[in-house]
Amino acid sequence: MIARLLPSKNQSVKYVEFLKQLAKAGFQGDIAYSYGQRMVLATDNSIYQRLPQAAVFPADAKDVEIIAKLAADPEHKAVVLTPRGGGTGTNGQSLTDGIVVDLSRHMNTILEINAEERWVRVQTGVVKDQLNAALKPYGLFFAPELSTSNRATIGGMINTDASGQGSCTYGKTRDHVLELSTVLLGGELLRSGVVGKSALGQETARRDRIGEVYRCAVGIADNQADLIERTFPKLNRCLTGYDLAHLREQGDSFNLNSVLCGSEGSLGFIVEAKLNVLPIPKYSILVNVRYAGFMDALRDAKALMLLKPLSIETVDSKVLMLAMKDIVWHGVAEYFPEDPSTPTLGINLIEFSGHDEAAVQQSVHDFVLHLQRDTSVVRLGHTLAIGADALKRVYAMRKRAVGLLGNVKGEARPQPFVEDTAVPPENLADFIQEFRALLDSYDLQYGMFGHVDAGVLHVRPILDMKDPVQAALIRPISDAVAALTQKHGGLLWGEHGKGLRSQYVPDYFGELYPALQELKAAFDPWNQLNPGKIATPKTLSDSRLTRVDEVTLRGELDRTIDERVWRSYDTALHCNGNGACYNFDADDAMCPSWKGTRDRVHSPKGRASLIREWLRLQGQQGVDVLAATDHVRSKSNVASLAKRAVNTVAQKMGQQDFSHEVYEAMAGCLACKSCAGQCPVKVNVPEFRSRFLELYHSRYLRPLKDYLIGSLEYTIPYIARVPRLYNFFMGARPVRYVLEHVAGMVDSPLLSITDFGAVCRRWNVQIATPELLSTLDKQQRARSVIIVQDAFTRYFETSVLSDWIELIARLGYQIYIAPFAPNGKPLQVQGFVRSFEKAAHFNSDALSQLQCYEMALVGLDPAMTLVYRQEYAKTLGSKNAPTVLLPQEWLASILQPTQSVKDDAPYYFLPHCTEKTNEPSSIGLWQQIYERMGLNLQVQASGCCGMSGTYGHETKNAVTSTVIYKQSWAPLVAKFNASGRLLADGYSCRSQVKRQDGVVILHPLQALLAVVRNVAP
Repeated sequence: MIARLLPSKNQSVKYVEFLKQLAKAGFQGDIAYSYGQRMVLATDNSIYQRLPQAAVFPADAKDVEIIAKLAADPEHKAVVLTPRGGGTGTNGQSLTDGIVVDLSRHMNTILEINAEERWVRVQTGVVKDQLNAALKPYGLFFAPELSTSNRATIGGMINTDASGQGSCTYGKTRDHVLELSTVLLGGELLRSGVVGKSALGQETARRDRIGEVYRCAVGIADNQADLIERTFPKLNRCLTGYDLAHLREQGDSFNLNSVLCGSEGSLGFIVEAKLNVLPIPKYSILVNVRYAGFMDALRDAKALMLLKPLSIETVDSKVLMLAMKDIVWHGVAEYFPEDPSTPTLGINLIEFSGHDEAAVQQSVHDFVLHLQRDTSVVRLGHTLAIGADALKRVYAMRKRAVGLLGNVKGEARPQPFVEDTAVPPENLADFIQEFRALLDSYDLQYGMFGHVDAGVLHVRPILDMKDPVQAALIRPISDAVAALTQKHGGLLWGEHGKGLRSQYVPDYFGELYPALQELKAAFDPWNQLNPGKIATPKTLSDSRLTRVDEVTLRGELDRTIDERVWRSYDTALHCNGNGACYNFDADDAMCPSWKGTRDRVHSPKGRASLIREWLRLQGQQGVDVLAATDHVRSKSNVASLAKRAVNTVAQKMGQQDFSHEVYEAMAGCLACKSCAGQCPVKVNVPEFRSRFLELYHSRYLRPLKDYLIGSLEYTIPYIARVPRLYNFFMGARPVRYVLEHVAGMVDSPLLSITDFGAVCRRWNVQIATPELLSTLDKQQRARSVIIVQDAFTRYFETSVLSDWIELIARLGYQIYIAPFAPNGKPLQVQGFVRSFEKAAHFNSDALSQLQCYEMALVGLDPAMTLVYRQEYAKTLGSKNAPTVLLPQEWLASILQPTQSVKDDAPYYFLPHCTEKTNEPSSIGLWQQIYERMGLNLQVQASGCCGMSGTYGHETKNAVTSTVIYKQSWAPLVAKFNASGRLLADGYSCRSQVKRQDGVVILHPLQALLAVVRNVAP
């Protein structure tokens, strides 16, 4: 039996009181006290874990002013506040044991776009790709390019002075910030930008905190100019965090933004920004050069820079090998042809862009000639990716490098703590050679990628942080790399900010460090804003910088989890916090529940964090989770019914149990499996969600809707014998009321009244049995196919199954149909794991008998069909799971091109999210099939429809289901449905469209059937 887990009692009285007063002061945003919410915000993409006291989510700048004003009250001077954006930092920048001030949930509006003057004004919770999507119609973009651009916020970019790819041409974030609005401690709003001599005089004359800040900054810039000049290195990336070197840039002008950019929230709350934007280059070509060795790629980059491309990105063999196994590879493989005799162990991606097509092509031509003539480095070859779409695909692979490195096999994983070093580019190869020698001396492996044109290479040593011996290497390696970067004229933190590596700041700044302390004191006299990072007020003797090895490491907590449990739940516990699941794009399938709620608890990272902590606490209380699972699966639930009923009553009366928070997060998952396909680390929420639900409901009663959903495949064949009676019954108002308010189900689908038997008789469909199939000869089997039924298209959408049968028959194939048996997916989704295993064994045995006759087994609905190759394979072993093809996989294998049809008018296809994220190549097969038929199929970028099986039919999910639908599918349906050529291959997708918009859209097979009917003799 699992244990009841009480919430943590470590919340300080001073914070509880602060939050009470905050609510009374008129704060309009959200305040989160729960252990689950705090746990999700305890990690970022670093090696650290710090549990905050609480989290607040301001609704607007006024809310932030209320927070800052209240915090400045003397009675609250011990309260610590830390701003947070996307939470993708690699160095613990936004981790705190105080209060997280999350500026991303509500403050994410693009306020103004001035295309003529090329600037935008945004709230700092706006995501970088969100901004560029809004700017694209104007032909503009915000230049700093990050690998995390689909979830990194503008506020986070400003606070770390982010740069990334192309920085040698476009500079850093600071170079594009025109004005900032920053709420200072005390609630004053600082509006900063370039000011002239007169305006600067007015600012320094003020008698408030803003005046104090300006006086301090001016004094430092004027009195220590020579020391600043000597201290700051001459690098493309310069020194992030209190960049004193750029306070004065031109004449008498002064810009306080140079110290605010890169300040990591330690000086104030940046709530709004006015940004410079640039024209999108009209023409782009990427030259992809392959090498037999990574050092060859590095040394070549030095020479290639002389040809002045926009950027040079490099990737090592470890990242490449991981990319080849990832969803991203199917879109870029053509640019990296394999030669088995000489494997590629490094690549350089060299971009040429501009507004003059001839000039870009000439630059590439000259570059290629250089590659052909220069023999200083051995190159394996090169390819060209031409145009924005091609570049986007290749760069998507490069962007996933951070996450992909977290997916190496084994318990040792690449760790980010010395991974953004920067040295002068001409020193990079020698620096990396010494860096590698350092890691080799510890017998460590590592992965590398980065921006060689800027002298920045991301190096991640591979360590098992659960091993105390390996975790202890963090400090000596950090010390050694810090010294090594200084030796080569560079920085330990060239791109990703200082964060919990700030102990090295005094060494880098030397005599100038007291100036940083003065600046910190002017902004934050009591060290309340993200303390311990970059600098501490000199006036506070007890304040100091946090050391790299004194904050709790995630591995310290992870090692307390039983190794057997860790390995069993590895799809959750290997989450490295890279945040790919926070993708803002509504037309991307990744995690619809996150997009629909904007609550990080309802994301793969959030759910992985919760299950990780739940397992740790269970073990802490002496519960063997694996033994408990075996007990649940071997014993009848009836015996524990009374105990579960008592526990459930206690729960309803307010009994505390952390398991309830985990349950709410898991219950909100759509089980679409997009995370399993798109997460670089392959965090598979539906898999561990199902196992958690099984254990949770061994302690607490299940809701009635679980039983209705779980039993659906078993009851529906009997109910379907009287479809009209069932439909009449389900349409009755009292029944609908009971279903919604008692059973927890809404809009239950009605049964099809199509006479399936008549369809089978018309097309001579026969039941597939071993006895019958054994009578067929080899030629007959080659022209036959076995359809594997699923409950949804068989009983609720029989017309689609009927059309599938007709299409196959018209293509000249004999059809056999496997006897209907429950697939088990609803059971697996709801956590009836033991029942699912029984269904999988029964169904697998039956289908395997049919498969012996070497005839294709073909499903229809993608979500149900993929269960055979995923959940069945995991449960039974891949060798024991039957091979059931998707419709397009079978059609692509048998369909020949036809010359009798030529229809250029496009069909618009919205694929099922599980299919396109878990079997991405299968989407292209639909296009191949349509092309062979003389048709034009255009796949539309789309997110989740919001239905995902039965999720949208559950009362508690109905609102979120609608929100998700409106984010992506509703606009696409409105845009394309009038053509009559909008297609979707998911049953749940089509039913959601019908439910939400009253529109019936076709399956791709039905459009093909219409064509085949018209060309039939």
